[in-house]
Amino acid sequence: MSNATVEEPGLTGETWSTLQRVILPSLDQLDTVPLYLDTGSAAGVQLSTMNGDAKKVTNAPAYSVPGKEAHAEDFLSRHSTSVRAGERVSFGTYFNAFPASYWRRWTNLETIRLSVRTSGAGAVSVYKSNARGALQHVETQRVTSPSTSVFELSLKPFGDGGWYWFDLVAGSTPLVLEEAEWQAPGAPVRQGTVTLEITTLNKTAFCLNNLRILGEHPDALARLKEVLIVDQGTQKVADAEGFAEVEALLDGKLRIINQANLGGSGGFARGMYEAVESGSDYVMLLDDDVVMEPESISRLVTFADRCKTPTIVGGHMFDLYNRTVLHTFGETVNPYRFQPDQPHEEMTLGHDFVRSNLRQTSWLHRRVDVDYNGWWMCLIPTQVIRDIGLSLPVFIKWDDAEYGLRAKTAGYPTVSMPGSAVWHVSWIDKDDLVGWQAYFHTRNRMIAALLHSPYEHGGRVVRETSYMDLKHLISMQYYTAVGRTMALRDLLQGPEQLHDLLPAKLPEIRGMVAEFSDAQIQSEPEAFPAPVMHKPPRHGQGFKAPSYATLLPWAAKTVVKQLTRKVPTTSVEHPQAYIAHQDNKWWRMSQYDSAVVSNAEGTGASWYKRDPKRLRELLAESVRLNAEILRNWRSLSDQYRSALPHITSFEAWKKTFEEHSEAGK
Repeated sequence: MSNATVEEPGLTGETWSTLQRVILPSLDQLDTVPLYLDTGSAAGVQLSTMNGDAKKVTNAPAYSVPGKEAHAEDFLSRHSTSVRAGERVSFGTYFNAFPASYWRRWTNLETIRLSVRTSGAGAVSVYKSNARGALQHVETQRVTSPSTSVFELSLKPFGDGGWYWFDLVAGSTPLVLEEAEWQAPGAPVRQGTVTLEITTLNKTAFCLNNLRILGEHPDALARLKEVLIVDQGTQKVADAEGFAEVEALLDGKLRIINQANLGGSGGFARGMYEAVESGSDYVMLLDDDVVMEPESISRLVTFADRCKTPTIVGGHMFDLYNRTVLHTFGETVNPYRFQPDQPHEEMTLGHDFVRSNLRQTSWLHRRVDVDYNGWWMCLIPTQVIRDIGLSLPVFIKWDDAEYGLRAKTAGYPTVSMPGSAVWHVSWIDKDDLVGWQAYFHTRNRMIAALLHSPYEHGGRVVRETSYMDLKHLISMQYYTAVGRTMALRDLLQGPEQLHDLLPAKLPEIRGMVAEFSDAQIQSEPEAFPAPVMHKPPRHGQGFKAPSYATLLPWAAKTVVKQLTRKVPTTSVEHPQAYIAHQDNKWWRMSQYDSAVVSNAEGTGASWYKRDPKRLRELLAESVRLNAEILRNWRSLSDQYRSALPHITSFEAWKKTFEEHSEAGK
C-alpha cells in the first residue's frame, strides 16, 4: 500500500493518511533483521524508583540476546511476516517503532492511529516509552482471522522523548501480519516534489546499486520528480555495464550531469541548484558510497511535508560492513571547540542493536535536537536554499555542518529522523585527518568557525589547530603537515578565491606526494627493508602516553629532541618497526626515527622518516600562521561573513558550473 489516503469503513468512517508503514528486510539483507523485528520479550529499561535513572544490574551480561532466531521463510514480503505458533515478536525496533516525540515536537499532529491487519488468532499489544526509556503498556486487543486492529493514540506525553510500538503474540497456530501502518487523522497533506541527487566520483557500482534499489521499489520512485546523478569522475556511470538496464527501471526520471571534480560541496551544490531550477519542493542529497533503505525516502518527505516550518530532515548512518551498528544518532557542533559533538553525554557512537535493542537502550528514547545532518542522506526544502543560498564552495568537509548552522541562524531547524537511514562506510575504516584531506579539514573547520563561532577569537579553534599541527609533525606526518599549513595560508587569502580553488587544489596537493615518503603507499610488506631497532623501549615497557600533568614538559622535551638529535644511519636505511594503524598514536610515533605504518583501509603502508630540517621549517610556519589568524580573527570573521551571501549565491555557483561542466549540461 502506498503512502496515500486510507479508508476504514465500518470502524470509524474517518479518513486517515499514512505516516509510516511497517517494513521488513529483503531476503538478501537478513543480517539487518534486528533493525526491523526482534523476537525478544517485551522487557524494556529497568528504572530506579528513586531518581528515574536506568538501573545498573549487577553481574548482568554486557549485551542482550534476542529470545529466538529469525527465520527467513517467515518473511512473506516487505510488509508481511508470519509469527510462529506460541511465539511473540516485537516491532519495537529502529525501523518500525514510531518516533512519537519527533512528530510531537516538529509537526502539529496531536493524535495518531495504528492500524494492524492480521490473519490467524493471537493478540496485538501496543506499548510506549518516555524520554527515560521506561516501557509502558498501552492496550492489547485479541485478534481472530482476518482482523484489523485499530488503536488511537495521543502524542501529548512525548515532550522530551519516547516511542510507540507494538508486539504480536501468536496463539496455537501461526499469526500472520498482513500489513501495519501508523496514520494521521484527515486527508493527506500536499506531497512535496523531490529531486534526489547523488554526487559521485568513480563509485559506479554503488550508484548502479542504489538506482536499481529505486527501480525495484516503485513506492519510493513515485515520490521522486527526478533522479539526478552529478558525475565528477573519470569512470562514468553511463558507461558502466548494466547501466541501460537500470536506466530503464527508472521510468524516464534519471538525468546525468557530467562536471569536473568540484568535490562533494560542488556536487551537492549542483543538486541544490538543479532542484530549485526544476521547481522541486525538496532536494534529497545522497552520498554515492551508500546502500539506502528505500522506505526512508517516503518517511523523510512525509515528515517534512507536515513540519510546522520549512525543516531540513536527514537520515541516520549505519555501518556498511556491520549493518546493525548505528554510527551516530544525531550531531551538534561544540561552539567553543568547533568540533562535531554529541547532543548529550549518554549517547554512544557505534551502537549495535544486536547487543542492545531499542527497548533496552534508554538513551535512544530521548529526543535528540541537532545542529546539522550529514549529507549521506539529507532532505532540504528548496525554500531554504532560495533563502540562504547553496553550499559553501569548500570541496569536502564541513559543508554539511556549516549549512546546518547557517540554516539554524536563519530560523530553519534540522531534524535527524529515526527510522530513516543508509548504510555507509564508518569513520572507523577511514582516516581522513591525514593525507590530502587534512588540507580541507583544517581550512574548512576554520572557515566555519569564522562564520559561526560566538566566541571572540573563535574559542579554542586556533589553539587546537596548533596542537594538531604539532601532533602531526612529531609523528613524522610531514605530507599532512604541509597540507595543513597550505590550508592556513589559503584561509588568510580570503573567501573570494574559494570557487577558483575547487577544481585546482586537490591536484596541487596530490602532486606533492612524490616529495614525502609518508604519503607513498606500498601494497606489499616486502616493499620495505626489514626493521632494525638498536635501542629498545625503556625497561621493556613500550611507549606510553604522557599524563595531563606531564604533557607540557614531555612535549617540550620531545620537540627539542626531534629538532636536535641526528637521525641514525640505520634508521635512514631501515625502519625501526612496523606499526599497525590502530597503534599509530602521536605519543608513540614521536619516539621513533622511522617506522612503516599501515593505513586505515588495510590496503598498504608507508614509511615515516624523521627529518629535523623539515620539522623545523614546518613548525615555524605553523606557529607564524596560527598567530596571524588569531591576531586578525575579528577582521577575518567580518571578511568571510560579508562574503558568504555572494560565494554561496546562485550566480556565483552558476558561473562555476558553466566553467567546469560538459557543454550543454
